[in-house]
Amino acid sequence: MSSDPIPRKGTRSRFWERVPMNKMTAREWEALCDGCGKCCLNKLEDEETGEVALTRVACRLLDDESCRCAQYDIRKQFVPECVVLTPETMSQHAYWMPATCAYRLVYEGKPLYDWHPLISGDPESVHAAGVSARGRTIPEFEVPEEEWEDHIIEEPV
Repeated sequence: MSSDPIPRKGTRSRFWERVPMNKMTAREWEALCDGCGKCCLNKLEDEETGEVALTRVACRLLDDESCRCAQYDIRKQFVPECVVLTPETMSQHAYWMPATCAYRLVYEGKPLYDWHPLISGDPESVHAAGVSARGRTIPEFEVPEEEWEDHIIEEPV
């Protein structure tokens, strides 16, 4: 088992099942992240249907190997349009978040997957399950925006 870059110790037992999002501690909120990196993939939204598609085109700050933001604490300085997800903004953002995302699952009242590090105890389980962006991305500066649709991927569930 590898070291977890997200501090998950010190959270209440199975808090995601019992505690409303707006009552979670800051540590619990951060611990919900499964570390998949898919929120950092650029998405395309169909204007007519509202359907959102993931692309392999990653934010310039995403580290493809760790699936972490290389500048998480100061990311808005580099990417002003980066979304800082909070319990208060979930209703605005849940629709575009990956279907496997714990924030979306908890918001929708669904259980976490067995591979989620809060369940498995292993931060590598999300990668072993094949549901992360690890090894699948290309940096956004290598692909013109008009070509992003050529890089749409099916989200693994």
